[in-house]
Amino acid sequence: MIAVAIAFAVLGACCSAVGAHLQHKGVRSATKDTDLRLRGAVVLVRNRSWLLGFAVLFACAVLQILALALAPVTIVAPIVVLALPAIAVLNARSSGERLDATAVVAVAASTLGVALFVALAANRATAVHFPSSDVLVACQITGGAVVLFGAAGALTSGLPRCVLLATGAGCAYGLVSVLVRDVTYTFQIEGLRGIPPLSVTGLVGAFAVGSWFIQLAYASGPPDIVVGCQTVLSPLVATAFAIALLDETTNAGGWIGVGLIGGAAVAIVGVVLLARHHPEATARATPHSAERHLFRAITRR
Repeated sequence: MIAVAIAFAVLGACCSAVGAHLQHKGVRSATKDTDLRLRGAVVLVRNRSWLLGFAVLFACAVLQILALALAPVTIVAPIVVLALPAIAVLNARSSGERLDATAVVAVAASTLGVALFVALAANRATAVHFPSSDVLVACQITGGAVVLFGAAGALTSGLPRCVLLATGAGCAYGLVSVLVRDVTYTFQIEGLRGIPPLSVTGLVGAFAVGSWFIQLAYASGPPDIVVGCQTVLSPLVATAFAIALLDETTNAGGWIGVGLIGGAAVAIVGVVLLARHHPEATARATPHSAERHLFRAITRR
């Protein structure tokens, strides 16, 4: 079952990359690099690329649900990070630009950091029932984080806005993974009547908010940065809740805990580097640099 779950999660990560690439194209063509508003959201449902991306992401969601029904969160959730190198390659090829050495190192750092996190956590994962009181705490923590990132994103623009909103989406999707596992595992044990209403409600709300944040992030930055923030934060949040709050793992302290923190730190640094050294970030910085050089030349005269 674990092997099947991993296969579903890997396929889901690939679908996530392709779907994100298609939806980013749809959002950019609909908004023309302006902020995404309600009127623009109406236009999106008529955009062919965005709709195709939605279909691919729906397949991704189905695969993730199947994977979480077969294995604990700490095994399934982090595999989504494989979408990061995939989307980076897709976006680079479609735009005709190449990732520089620092951006390549950033992608590798994010991937390897989460891989280390998974390797240390997965061997200690066990199938457990999540107490409703702990699920409520997870919902409250995530809700607070999403509000903070959303507010910060509303006060910024460009790539910082993209990173903040995608990070908020990653937090929301991390909670989604936990709640999907809770719903599917409880259904297998207790049937339809045993499914907790709190988890269902939180699942719908977190998924809706995360999806909207993703569309807003697409309107402000490239898809690989959006996917990078989302795919790093989502598994880290989900696994952190599963380990620290919901007791899905055993003996995760000591050096194992240090390794988990180290892997998470490396992954986060990788995303920050990707945001700063992405070709689009360089392209946006170039005009300002040219303006500064021109100003200096004029003043010298």
